[in-house]
Amino acid sequence: MVGNDPTTTSASAPTGEVAALVAIQSTVGALPGAREAARGLSHFGEHSLGWLAISAAGWGLARTRGDAAAQRRWIEAGVGAFGAHAASVVIKRIVRRPRPHHPAIDVGVSTPSKLSFPSSHATSTTAAAILIGRAAGLPPAALPALLVPPMLLSRLVLGVHYPTDVTAGAVIGAASAAAVVAGDKVLLGSDRCEPARFAFGRGKKSRENA
Repeated sequence: MVGNDPTTTSASAPTGEVAALVAIQSTVGALPGAREAARGLSHFGEHSLGWLAISAAGWGLARTRGDAAAQRRWIEAGVGAFGAHAASVVIKRIVRRPRPHHPAIDVGVSTPSKLSFPSSHATSTTAAAILIGRAAGLPPAALPALLVPPMLLSRLVLGVHYPTDVTAGAVIGAASAAAVVAGDKVLLGSDRCEPARFAFGRGKKSRENA
């Protein structure tokens, strides 16, 4: 079960996801500057604050251009990123999987909670990458391909998540972004229908008064 600790005892040899973490830390994590870069990503993505800042800046630029559609999409990017983060926190409290704590794993950053599944950084980053890319008018896969893998890998390099934590976070983040896009389409559909309903009603009243 996901809620169980993948380690057996603190003195046991690394196996499964623990062994995968140890391997990542001893290879990617040993590269010059890797841990420092991972910490930078960790601080940027904490509570989705970095993504909220980018969304706010994008909204501000769109506002100066008077682009209402772009303003809406930048707002949706911020709301989607924060909403995805909130969803991951709720799931964490339900699953209650402990973070990695095997002695072979080197934890490289502090965390706001001891709960591991899913990774909130992976969740909010995936949602933000999809929605910010959409707001900026980029090809759908461009920004996620650039931003998501480094953030997921950084959580493993820092030893604060298991591989399944970041994978699940990415899936939840993508689903959150899809929900935002779907909601936007429903809202736009309602807006387009409103003039037609208004015109129909006006025509009906005109006939009644004739």
